[in-house]
Amino acid sequence: MIIRINGQDLTFDQELSIQNFLDTKNISINSVVVELNQSIIPSDKYPTTWLTHQDNLEILRFVGGG
Repeated sequence: MIIRINGQDLTFDQELSIQNFLDTKNISINSVVVELNQSIIPSDKYPTTWLTHQDNLEILRFVGGG
């Protein structure tokens, strides 16, 4: 399956949830907002929201500064 993540097409051999994907990239759910097909997904839904072929996933990271 092909999923567009932050504008880049990536191929996956198996289904995965948003949480699975974030875990494989060592991304903490406390530092990101995830948008799936132009809808913000609440972090408590990451484990049960499955990615499908041709989904568009945007991961926005919080950056601190001063």
